[in-house]
Amino acid sequence: MNVYDSDRMADILSPLGYDLTDKPQSADMAILNTCHIREKASEKTFSELGVLRKMREERKKTGDGDMIIAVAGCVAQAEGEEIMKRAPFVDMVFGPQSYHKLPEMLAAASRGAGQVLDTDFPVEPKFDHLPAEAIDTKLSAFLTVQEGCDKFCAFCVVPYTRGAEFSRATDDILSEAKRMVAGGTREITLLGQNVNAYHGLRKDGKAASLAELIQMLAEIDGLERLRYTTSHPLEMTEDLCRAHRDVDILMPYLHLPVQAGSDRILEAMNRRHTGAEYRRIIEKLRSYRPDLALSGDFIVGFPGETDQDFEDTLQLVRDVNYAQAYSFKYSPRPGTPAAALEGQMIPEDVKSERLARLQALLNEQQLAFNQSFKGKEIPVLLEREGKKEGQLIGRSPYMQSVYLQSPPHRIGRVATVIIEEGNANSLRGKLKSGGVADAA
Repeated sequence: MNVYDSDRMADILSPLGYDLTDKPQSADMAILNTCHIREKASEKTFSELGVLRKMREERKKTGDGDMIIAVAGCVAQAEGEEIMKRAPFVDMVFGPQSYHKLPEMLAAASRGAGQVLDTDFPVEPKFDHLPAEAIDTKLSAFLTVQEGCDKFCAFCVVPYTRGAEFSRATDDILSEAKRMVAGGTREITLLGQNVNAYHGLRKDGKAASLAELIQMLAEIDGLERLRYTTSHPLEMTEDLCRAHRDVDILMPYLHLPVQAGSDRILEAMNRRHTGAEYRRIIEKLRSYRPDLALSGDFIVGFPGETDQDFEDTLQLVRDVNYAQAYSFKYSPRPGTPAAALEGQMIPEDVKSERLARLQALLNEQQLAFNQSFKGKEIPVLLEREGKKEGQLIGRSPYMQSVYLQSPPHRIGRVATVIIEEGNANSLRGKLKSGGVADAA
């Protein structure tokens, strides 16, 4: 979602004469777009600000002008006043709901009106103020359809930094998607903190489900692939499960976090589902789409987690069999309910040992999944050139990176690739003779 937000900030700034640069030291304005999910995110922000401050001072010494420095995103939302206090050289601090106000914030900063802080949750959604035309269209692109979360998991800061759940109207999403496809996008990933809770309004004033939105998007000529992330088990409705069977361009890959396998820990996390209920959802999904690949999130060492609780998590992983997963040691996020459970904190060495065991199992499953493709033919969206001469990198329907030899003019096409090798994090294959479809 931060990638999408960063792209939209670039769109907003373009009419003001700003363009992207890959050389930070030459920038007239630098924006740190931050995430607050991971531990020590704020300290990393201050570290990066120190680097930018030196660049700014060097620019002034060499007569290259000033550099406006801004902090955006969830760290800005959560710790805006602290940033202003600890880094007084920062010109602008604004949360993820306020970046559409960039022109007026920039004007205030340029006038020398002092530091600009905007971490409000505006009544009018930011999407109403975004430019109608995208500046830079990508072959595989993100499209935010929903923001915020009302689930209030005990470990999560999202409800406090992104706010309550909000869904964009279907017409707005369809219009943006059509512009993206007209500009060359072939694959769209629908984004939301709780994307399957989507309930945007249709023209008739009724709320559409995510499944209905997917069906609408599937009718756009030229759009070849659809994905969505991130989902919550509570919102995996029957119609959304069926969509994985009925909508051809909806890819057979789903990121569905569970966080833990122990019912006791799931309750402490306020996940509002059990391990058995999660397993039943997976069973239903696979009944509709047997080749569906699953990805998940796991937290080990949540306050109060026992050895048996952790074993329950390992068993759930064995039962589900993941194609890919993200796993982390629990770290307290300020302001969340779990952060107050100090007396139940798990020692770091125990968390590290558990994480190593979990990741070993997940890595084993991922490697086995990738190796199962050896000798198979799969459609691959060719996205970019690789590091080696004549190499292209594409994406399989199951989110794997696929490496093959092919001329660069085939970028943007879907190729049939015969997989020769499955590795831990990617596939290697060769182009099937006559197996490339021209892009529209």
